[in-house]
Amino acid sequence: MEHANGPIWEVSFWEFFFVTVLLAGSAAYLTGRAMARTWQGDLQLAFYIVLLAAATRFIHYALFSGSLLSLHYYIVDLIALLIIAFVGKRITRAGQMSTQYSFQYQRSGPLGWRRAGGGDS
Repeated sequence: MEHANGPIWEVSFWEFFFVTVLLAGSAAYLTGRAMARTWQGDLQLAFYIVLLAAATRFIHYALFSGSLLSLHYYIVDLIALLIIAFVGKRITRAGQMSTQYSFQYQRSGPLGWRRAGGGDS
């Protein structure tokens, strides 16, 4: 397989989309959701995503003849997975705040919440 390196994907866009966005992105989203449900911190979530990004690089290497130890593509995968994980955590946390503390907060879009009654922000 001939490499068509780009700044974001190493082999092809579809390989990047399938492995990093769909497969590992789903795992990152669920990890963020789990961290929100257990009220864990952002640092612990980032640690888990660092490990997931390493596993993602291995999948690129094993299935699509990508490079295993490429710092550039590891960082690209890491950034994409961190974004997906923190979005998953934020969506879940917004639901938690508006459900568990409905007397004080109400949902304000998919990623946020605000004080009920429109008082002080």
